[in-house]
Amino acid sequence: MFGNKKTNNTPLVKSPERFDTLIGRQTEIQGTLRVIQSVRIDGKVVGNIEAPKEQAITVVVGPEGEIQGDVIASRVIVAGKVAGNIDAHERVELLASALVQGDVKYGSIAVEHGARLLGLLLQVDAGTPQEQQKQAKDAIRKAKSAGVSD
Repeated sequence: MFGNKKTNNTPLVKSPERFDTLIGRQTEIQGTLRVIQSVRIDGKVVGNIEAPKEQAITVVVGPEGEIQGDVIASRVIVAGKVAGNIDAHERVELLASALVQGDVKYGSIAVEHGARLLGLLLQVDAGTPQEQQKQAKDAIRKAKSAGVSD
C-alpha cells in the first residue's frame, strides 16, 4: 500500500558494509575470534568474538549462525542465535529470527517484531570504559533487587 514492502531478508538499516571474512554454515570455530574487519557468521563459533573499539567493525550473525560466547564490536546484527553478552559500542540490530540469551549493551538499538531476548538491555553513553562498566553493573544490581520480593 505504501510502496516498498519489507521482507524477512531486509535489514533494518542498509549498510555499504563489505565482509571479507565469512564463516560458512558447515564451519565450527572454537576459541576466541579477534577480528580486525567486519565478519559474517553463518556457522558456529564457540568462544568470544572481539573487535577493537576504535575501529568501526560489524559482526553479523546470519539466520543459521550461532555464537556461544560474548560479542564485542562497534555494530552487531543478529538474525541467528547468540548465547552470551553483546557489547556494541555503536549499534545493535535484532532481526525477527534472532534469539539472544544474554545482556545487550548498546549505543542505539533496533528490534524487529519477533526477536527474542533473554537478558537485560543496557544503553551506554560515550563515557570512559570504567564509567560504562559502573553504569552497567549499577543497572544490573538495580534490576536484580527490583525482582526480589520480601
